[in-house]
Amino acid sequence: MKKYQLGEFEEIVILAIAILNNEAYSVAIKDEIESRLARSVSMGALHTALNRLVDKGYLRSFAGEGTEERAGRPKRYFEITAMGKKAMIHAKETRDELWRAIPKTVWQITIAGAGQ
Repeated sequence: MKKYQLGEFEEIVILAIAILNNEAYSVAIKDEIESRLARSVSMGALHTALNRLVDKGYLRSFAGEGTEERAGRPKRYFEITAMGKKAMIHAKETRDELWRAIPKTVWQITIAGAGQ
């Protein structure tokens, strides 16, 4: 199902938006990813991913209220569309299927090999 394929960073961005729910704007998304994954995120990379996800139909954006601290400019908020939710479910199911296919012996560590 190629139409639902997501890159790793795109998936992380959508997950952060889901966590933030109604407070998902670029700085909050960046902070959420950085705090949860201890991973640095550039605003350029984030905006590129957000725009790509909007173009794919996985997200929609809308303007919030303007604030004095932003000189009257509104924040741009993001929410996951129905197609974005389908893409995330597909990604999770695909990953779960791959994890289940790994033989259990792959993850077993023997006592002799544990110290090596």
